Amino acid sequence: MKPNHDAATPPEAPRSAQTLPALVLSMLAFSMVQTAVVPILPALATAVHVSGGTIAWLMTANLLAAAVLTPLLGRFGDLYGRKPMLLVSLGGLALGSALAVSTESFTWLVVARVLQGAGGGVLPLAIALVRNQLPPQRVPGGIGAVSAAMGIGSALGLVVTGVLMEQWSYKSVFWAGLLVSVVALVWSVAGIPRDRGTGHAGKVDPLGAVTLTGWLCALLLAVSQGNAWGWGSGRIVGLFAAAAVIAAVWAVVELKVPDPLVSIRMLMSPVVAITNVAGAVIGFGMYGCFMVISNFAQTPEKIAHYGFSADVLHAGVMLLPSAIGSMTAAPVGAKLIAARGPRVPLSLGGLLAAVAMGFLAVVNGHPVDLYLAAAVFGFGVGLAYTAMPAAINSAVPLQQSGIANGMNAVFRTVGGAVGTAVLGSTLAGDTIEGLPLPTLHAYREAFWITAIGCLAAAVASLAIRIPRGPADPAQPAVRRSDPAGETVA
Repeated sequence: MKPNHDAATPPEAPRSAQTLPALVLSMLAFSMVQTAVVPILPALATAVHVSGGTIAWLMTANLLAAAVLTPLLGRFGDLYGRKPMLLVSLGGLALGSALAVSTESFTWLVVARVLQGAGGGVLPLAIALVRNQLPPQRVPGGIGAVSAAMGIGSALGLVVTGVLMEQWSYKSVFWAGLLVSVVALVWSVAGIPRDRGTGHAGKVDPLGAVTLTGWLCALLLAVSQGNAWGWGSGRIVGLFAAAAVIAAVWAVVELKVPDPLVSIRMLMSPVVAITNVAGAVIGFGMYGCFMVISNFAQTPEKIAHYGFSADVLHAGVMLLPSAIGSMTAAPVGAKLIAARGPRVPLSLGGLLAAVAMGFLAVVNGHPVDLYLAAAVFGFGVGLAYTAMPAAINSAVPLQQSGIANGMNAVFRTVGGAVGTAVLGSTLAGDTIEGLPLPTLHAYREAFWITAIGCLAAAVASLAIRIPRGPADPAQPAVRRSDPAGETVA
């Protein structure tokens, strides 16, 4: 396959009114499918006759596939067109959901979750399509809507799972994922105009792809299995060592090849580097927050003397305010970006998320406390997720938009994996005597860890300085930056 070198769609070209809704639905579909499995893992373990530790591979497999395929699909979109790669991404999501519906084999369920991981490519591809196809004045709001859809879908996935499990079996969760995936795929085929590429010549970088896959798999496998295998075990230490070595080889490869999969120069530029660090920490907080709040809500109050004895549905509803908060944050973030640039909403988002988690560490005796904290946390995460693509787009040329946002998504995924592992270890390390339940002190500690991490992201974001010169020395000079964070030659 040869890259499409046609010129990028000009700003004055006709735009489809269906483009943004299709992209938002695509992002919702992936985030819902990714998280909807979490509450039903115990039921799945019973249904397919495996242990609780083994069933966790359904999450691990999906995490690994998404982390690997997200940057690859983003890069292929830069080279061959974003719409075709978006359809590939949604096709994998739908195919994996169909396979999950049709099988009761644990092995094939793992395969299904790997296929669903292709949906991770939706985020960078959707952001690149918004940047390439929408008028400049609509870019901030479009990016905000797509980014916020990730947090909204994650929370909705937990609620939908609770509702379905109240009435039907776990199969209904996979049916719901198949339905939303197919609708998103059909809408994208019909509603998104043909994407003609960026006009940038380039080649596929197979060695870069292999080494990137290698160190991501080793790192995420070590992080996700650390609690199960033991952090000091030979397997975990070996995986971390392998990740470090392969990452070093990957960096050398990318510096040497003429058309790297990921430009190290781009990745190490101050704006991109700081935004990726913030993305990792915010991902740490978001995934960790969902896990800790859900577990806290489901703790039997009469036994532990804290918690609310919630079932799966009630625990999911307690996280619903975070989805509402993220939805509200999207237009607010877009206005802040247009007026002040992405640094302000990114820093403010981290600060609000930190305040929400700090509040829960101190006040958590009533369900209203969880509802309030989830709403503020969701609003903060929504602001941050809206601002991160705008910050990255301000620092990279259009032909690197897909891979740059793809790598930011990878950092969020890595941060989320670290967050669930660290907070899971925190809760498991301090349990009530004679009971497999964390103490209230352990939950308070987990909330404080999340708050400190989000605060660190807010402080780091203050160092972002939006460039006014070339985004890449190899690219033509940039004369200005528009309010959307779009570099315009």
